Amino acid sequence: MVLEFDPAFIQAPEHRPRPAVTEAGSIPLIDLSPLHLLEQHGGPLVAGLEVLVAQVEAACRDWGFFQVINHGVPLAVVERAWAASRGFFALPPEERRRVRRDEVNPLGYYEAENTKNVRDWKEVFDFVVHEPAVIPSPGEAGGGVDRLIELRNQWPQLPHGFREALVEYAQATEELAFKLLELISLTLSLPPKRLHGFFKDQTSFIRLNHYPPCPSPHLALGVGRHKDAGALTILAQDDVGGLDVRRRSDGEWVRVKPIPNSFIINVGDIVQVWSNDKYESAEHRVSVNSERERFSIPLFFNPAHYVMVKPLAELVDEKNPANYEEYNWGEFFKTRKNSNFKKLDVENIQIYHFKKANVGQHPTTSVTARARRTTK
Repeated sequence: MVLEFDPAFIQAPEHRPRPAVTEAGSIPLIDLSPLHLLEQHGGPLVAGLEVLVAQVEAACRDWGFFQVINHGVPLAVVERAWAASRGFFALPPEERRRVRRDEVNPLGYYEAENTKNVRDWKEVFDFVVHEPAVIPSPGEAGGGVDRLIELRNQWPQLPHGFREALVEYAQATEELAFKLLELISLTLSLPPKRLHGFFKDQTSFIRLNHYPPCPSPHLALGVGRHKDAGALTILAQDDVGGLDVRRRSDGEWVRVKPIPNSFIINVGDIVQVWSNDKYESAEHRVSVNSERERFSIPLFFNPAHYVMVKPLAELVDEKNPANYEEYNWGEFFKTRKNSNFKKLDVENIQIYHFKKANVGQHPTTSVTARARRTTK
């Protein structure tokens, strides 16, 4: 056991999980089989796909979250990834720490991550989908977007087959991510591959999450409330459950019920900005329990470090002006990573810091100023 409960895990009273979280009115469930039928037969946008696009549009607009079935990722690939994850976290602590991450290389194993300056009850293993992944240097002084580093994965020697299973999983879920990206493009009345160019030299990464049984689940969270910074997240979760989504209609927390062989999809901050607030990144968290360990595997689908994120040109005009100033993804990503690694004296960077004056302006900080610089 690596985690021992101490005050660093305790959430503020207003953010502690309640004993009962509703599963009623849970997130939409979408069948992606029309996508595969279209791939097999080719042809124009058929009626079945139009229905699918409408379902994705409604889910993104009303929830920012949805579950997908018949997604095309082979069950055997997912099962090998689960086995690799369980095998790694079953290793002795000293073996896991051989690939422990640090402030220079944020990849590998870690057991002391913070969300909104409160420690999460979890341990993780991170790896990038394509290596090397290039990001701005994490150093504060003299940082800036002109200093870049290459991130390379730290693969453990044990369990056997770990790397091979997860590389296979990464390839399969990345393919699904691009299909979902095309569907989201269609919901915005854009060509299917309109957003693909942002993902050349992508900074996507996959995380293995392990949430051990918690002695005080009424005080702590596996992951505190947050919104995902990237474009899309594709999450596999086991049958234990614990992912809570804040329902937009009433602000209540809703537990996402595990469905076998499904993925949970949520749009991140980047899609919110690209869509000029047609879609909103949803707040979510992970609750823990005192009896069963829980595992999950999210893919965080992120663009290249040099991408300047702003509302898409096709979606803005005089009647619908851009709601956001552009910002540099690499600087944004670096700052969020730093805040996960250590506690900060101020709130970490959020997209509302880039809201334009016509939709509410927040004070510019040195962090947001750096993120506004252009990287080439």
